[in-house]
Amino acid sequence: MTSSATGSGAGAVPRLVIAAPASGSGKTTVATGLMAAFASRGLAVSPHKVGPDYIDPGYHSLASGRVGRNLDSYMCGPELIAPLFAHGARGCDLAVVEGVMGLFDGASGEGELASTAHVAKLLRAPVVLVVDASSQSRSVAALVHGFASWDPAVRIGGVILNKVASDRHEALLREAMDQSGVPVLGALRRAEEVGTPSRHLGLVPVAERRAEAVAAVAAMGARVRAGCDLEALFALARSAGELGGGAWDAGEVLGFSPPPPLHVPVPQGGSAPLPPVSRLRARPRTPDGPKGRSTPVVALAGGAAFTFSYAEQAELLAAAGAEVVAFDPLRDEQLPDGTRGLVLGGGFPEVFGPELSANEPLRKAVAALAESGAPIAAECAGLLYLSRELDGLPMCGVIDAEARMDARLTLGYRDAVAVSDSSLAEAGTRMRGHEFHRTVVEPGAGDAAAWGMRTPVRRLEGFVQRGVHASYLHTHWAGSPGVARRFVERCAGSVGGAGSAGS
Repeated sequence: MTSSATGSGAGAVPRLVIAAPASGSGKTTVATGLMAAFASRGLAVSPHKVGPDYIDPGYHSLASGRVGRNLDSYMCGPELIAPLFAHGARGCDLAVVEGVMGLFDGASGEGELASTAHVAKLLRAPVVLVVDASSQSRSVAALVHGFASWDPAVRIGGVILNKVASDRHEALLREAMDQSGVPVLGALRRAEEVGTPSRHLGLVPVAERRAEAVAAVAAMGARVRAGCDLEALFALARSAGELGGGAWDAGEVLGFSPPPPLHVPVPQGGSAPLPPVSRLRARPRTPDGPKGRSTPVVALAGGAAFTFSYAEQAELLAAAGAEVVAFDPLRDEQLPDGTRGLVLGGGFPEVFGPELSANEPLRKAVAALAESGAPIAAECAGLLYLSRELDGLPMCGVIDAEARMDARLTLGYRDAVAVSDSSLAEAGTRMRGHEFHRTVVEPGAGDAAAWGMRTPVRRLEGFVQRGVHASYLHTHWAGSPGVARRFVERCAGSVGGAGSAGS
């Protein structure tokens, strides 16, 4: 099994979009299993996820050994989907794109925007429909026929039958599918051993259960190898249309040279932890770049409590002239040496509240950095960490607010406008993002709010004070690369630093 794209541009990489009629059908199991199965055959597999989800790409990374990347046409715009795909798929033999929700489900009130079908069309990629066949037989053919005929521009190239009960059940399903004109490319039996545990925001991230996650991914790969026709699936992937245009490049969009590709260390057996600090640095090549000025260190929170980030964010920061240094707030008692800016992304601080609170030296270092006026960008989990307390436990106390768990899930895309000038954007800047949390911060906005939410209801949200920008809104900086440039410029001009403020 070899790829015809080897040596060609990323726009020629064979690709499949894995979709389903609805959530819960088994997309993640099948997509992750395909990545692992093809990777075990020696192919370089590029993993992608439609939509804003941060958790599935972690499993994709384990399966493929490459960074999982999101393709979100709401936050980044439809015009960036093919370039971002080509960026991630450069040098690969195959790309597997896991869809979101049901095939035609997208942003509320926006038609097909941000749906799996929309992204498949933008990528000129065939779709493999994963169908939960657990409670049907002949009806599966009618279901598939409806999806295959709904939008003629979406090409459903095959079906994988999931949760099949027995050989007899599989025979009935295949007999029915023979009349649909859509080939069956695989049939997977019910299997509890490949299940991945869930909680209040979906699957438990890989970083919290690395050994178990490695075993689960291996089991998914074994199931797919046993139950799917990999040769036929690869042949279908090779039928994808050629993509025009070039690949997205952080250096080009900012005018600087691109950073080196991010590496995802996959420990043997899944037992060894990730290194506490990794570095990503750009080498400026243009006279208009950051050459000639000090390279600011931007600390990027990671580890089990802060697992939500998009790979392009670190690449943009590095391309803008920063040295991006990852650290783990659960383990590291100080910020990286020379820190001039801090990025606190999303994650699960509510799960690790006692551990984060117990790390008092780091909490004090973060508070001191904020007091110095250094730029700090905090999203969701970062907002909770900067608050005065979380579920009654002391946090950094940078934001005069209290955070707590809440029974209600807040979820959805948001259209927002920057209300206050900040280290990220000028007032009036319009951005799109998403919210995804079961927590509440009171008050919900400071005297200088971060965002004016335009959807689903108009409201003020978040906090801007000195160099701090803290909000529940998750954003994808590839859609607004100027955010990275502005942030790094503010970091370069900051007089604060972990070497003094954090000690």
